[in-house]
Amino acid sequence: MHKVAIERFKSKEAVIGIVGLGYVGLPLMLRYNSIGFRVLGIDIDESKVTKLNVGQSYIEHIPAEKIAAARASGFEATSDFLRVNECDALILCVPTPLNKYREPDMSFVINTTDALKPYLRAGQIISLESTTYPGTTEEELLPRVQECGLVVGENIFLVYSPEREDPGNPNFETRTIPKVIGGHTSTCLDVGIALYEQAIDQVVSVSSTKAAEMTKLLENIHRAVNIGLVNEMKIVADRMGIDIFEVVDAAATKPFGFTPYYPGPGLGGHCIPIDPFYLTWKAREYGLHTRFIELSGEVNQAMPEYVLGKLMDGLNDKGKALKGSRVLVLGIAYKKNVDDMRESPSVEIMELIEAKGGIVAYSDPHVPVFPKMREHHFELASEPLTSGNLTSFDAVVLATDHDRFDYQLIQSSAQLIIDSRGKYRTPAANVIKA
Repeated sequence: MHKVAIERFKSKEAVIGIVGLGYVGLPLMLRYNSIGFRVLGIDIDESKVTKLNVGQSYIEHIPAEKIAAARASGFEATSDFLRVNECDALILCVPTPLNKYREPDMSFVINTTDALKPYLRAGQIISLESTTYPGTTEEELLPRVQECGLVVGENIFLVYSPEREDPGNPNFETRTIPKVIGGHTSTCLDVGIALYEQAIDQVVSVSSTKAAEMTKLLENIHRAVNIGLVNEMKIVADRMGIDIFEVVDAAATKPFGFTPYYPGPGLGGHCIPIDPFYLTWKAREYGLHTRFIELSGEVNQAMPEYVLGKLMDGLNDKGKALKGSRVLVLGIAYKKNVDDMRESPSVEIMELIEAKGGIVAYSDPHVPVFPKMREHHFELASEPLTSGNLTSFDAVVLATDHDRFDYQLIQSSAQLIIDSRGKYRTPAANVIKA
């Protein structure tokens, strides 16, 4: 049966089901649609389904024109899981956040698999792309898929292939980012390669789903640890009166043995702040304490408090308390030039300011209105960046360095700037590096 499945992907007769139409699922849908596959998008969010079916986009860097073109060429979105039976591939792109104890919240993966389960049929392949701990595919998906009498590796196929999207990065797209994949069996891997090699320039196979799951964690733990290191170096350099950004730039001129990482106000996004804790949690099952990873997590989590301390010091130098001061946070997306706010340290900084009695506002050209979030609640809209408005605030905190900000205007108008991104390299009376 696996040969029949492989041939359906090679001939593009297969129907691709994308389950979860967010920052990962939507670009993947567009890619498969653009090369001639029929794609069915499945999401429990009715508002997303409605928007997609009328050709609208809800992600800033994905133009509505692309959604409309996909609709015109056969793409359809639905919230009806009965239609799972139509799909030859089911690619799961659902969230894997942490709970309040910083432990993996697998509810989205488990609930989605349970919702698919009654409608699975022979010949399908299921691919989990959500970041998770090693063993998830075998421990959570495998038994559920086989509950209905199907046998993985014989008449249904199961793989893990971690997403590698980088929203807002113009240098890479879904097609050009190499795709790692591990199968539960060798036949699963063969079908998985046939699925992805149609859409991705380079497919990299590994020996198991566990190896693929660990690969994703290593990629992002590598970044988290190095960012933690440079954040700690920032604090040391600041005490010594040294500009850490100047130091990183100078070190980056070494053509070997050094990769530049830059400090910031903390970690954001759906991967780097979360993925390390998936491994530390799973490692405890094996009696291991991942001290190195956890230490970097502690350093990175402390950065919003560090920025707050710099803000309070700056206000104190001007004879003001944070309580009652008006503070404008510049940039609330987790990275520059996108509208993605997942795990954004900017929002934590806003909450810390408010908790200390400050009156907080924000300006972000990519987020015109503060969205509804599971854990953070602000009834705010983005402030216009005019000279008069900037002057009216006691301080501004540069948290996300969007290219669309007028940095010259900000410096000439703001009473006090807390710069957590190193945009202002030349010393100035109204700039404090954080």
